[in-house]
Amino acid sequence: MVAGHLAVGASGQGGLLLRVDPDQTDALIVDSRASRFVMRGREMDGWLRIEAEGVVTKRQLERWVARGVAYARGLPRKA
Repeated sequence: MVAGHLAVGASGQGGLLLRVDPDQTDALIVDSRASRFVMRGREMDGWLRIEAEGVVTKRQLERWVARGVAYARGLPRKA
C-alpha cells in the first residue's frame, strides 16, 4: 500500500497483482508473463497479473514492485 492505494500484492494464484498506469497496460502485456487482471470476467486496464515465472529472481520482483510503487506514489493520497 502506498498513500492508501494498492501498488502490488501477492496473487492467491501465484505471482503478483500489480497496479500500473492504465495507458501503459498494452505496452506491459507484451511481456508474456504479464496479462490484464480479470475481475468478474472483465479485463481491467491499469491492473496486471504477473505470472509466478515472471518473479522468480530478486531482480524480476524488484522491477515489477518498483513499477507498481512508482505509479501508486503519483496518485492522490486517500483519506
